[in-house]
Amino acid sequence: MTTNNALVVTAERGVPFVDTVRVVNAPVADVYRAHIDPALVAQWMGPRGLTTEILDRDARIGGTWAFTQAGPDGADGAVHGVRGVFHDPVPDRSIVQTFEYDGVPGHVSLDRIVLEDLGGRTRITGHSVFQSQEDRDGMVASGMDAGVREGTSAWRNSSARVPNLRRLPAFPPNTRHPQRVPRARGPVPSAD
Repeated sequence: MTTNNALVVTAERGVPFVDTVRVVNAPVADVYRAHIDPALVAQWMGPRGLTTEILDRDARIGGTWAFTQAGPDGADGAVHGVRGVFHDPVPDRSIVQTFEYDGVPGHVSLDRIVLEDLGGRTRITGHSVFQSQEDRDGMVASGMDAGVREGTSAWRNSSARVPNLRRLPAFPPNTRHPQRVPRARGPVPSAD
């Protein structure tokens, strides 16, 4: 995968949102897989210079995800953890999930990415909603745009960090495309 345009990050004043847009030179199916396959996520997740260890990546409605990142040989002495829950992964179209940094528990964002097929290329549009303006401003001040930008640059340097997705072994049949669970209609039946 390579990018052919710069990542655009928008964080307008007065709203608790961050929006991102970027285009990568890869088909939608490959981009979706790069977001849900633990082995691939570990290779491109920014920022550079940190080692990412995927602890959990269950890309289905209600499935959880978690990873840690640490500097080379624990250089900064800290391990940073993040986690969340998948709410609506739709294969080759979109992913909705929560995001929570272990260092500031309770400050959760709801993130959605939409994948748009551009004929062999993919536009990735992200929208993150924070619980407050302060939470959003704290995330922006933390340098989150640099981490996202560096993850994108890992795709640009695909020969160095992200393998050719077509050459990787396929997912086992029961995990290739997470099942969408129908939403309940009407009241939830009691357990009695």
